[in-house]
Amino acid sequence: MDRSTLQKRGILLVLLISSPWLLCQAWIAVGAPDEAFTAMPTCPDTSSNCAHLGGGETYRMDGEFALTLNATVEEVWTQVEVYIDQSSSDVLFEDAMVDGERYVHFVERTTFWRFPDDISISATPIGDGSSCQLEMHSQSRLGQGDLGVNPNRLDSIYQEIIAGL
Repeated sequence: MDRSTLQKRGILLVLLISSPWLLCQAWIAVGAPDEAFTAMPTCPDTSSNCAHLGGGETYRMDGEFALTLNATVEEVWTQVEVYIDQSSSDVLFEDAMVDGERYVHFVERTTFWRFPDDISISATPIGDGSSCQLEMHSQSRLGQGDLGVNPNRLDSIYQEIIAGL
């Protein structure tokens, strides 16, 4: 066989092996387009692909979480921005409100299959602004369950915020 034939077979083999991944990416692009959340979402009562922490709507989260933090919104927000940068997430919506509240909706994608998961975080100042209230939400766009990814993600984000304060 000549070199040209071997190259063509090699390319064909790579395409054949990667075709399930390519088909999945096309399905995700069509079935789960980016849509910005401009306000904190909640989890449906029977959801298995969503987790929420704070705002009186804690859902699928085990453990103790102090959501009233002895830190300013700016201090907390610095840690949120570090997390977003380190996770290479795509910010879809961010808002700094007149009362000092901060809100962001960003997307993380799973490593290999690139499934999109939506994360929303808000920090609201309390009293004189020396402390704030934290609320977080994570949900998978596709599928009936998340294999515990969303509660684990919120726990990780929370731990990183607390560790940085």
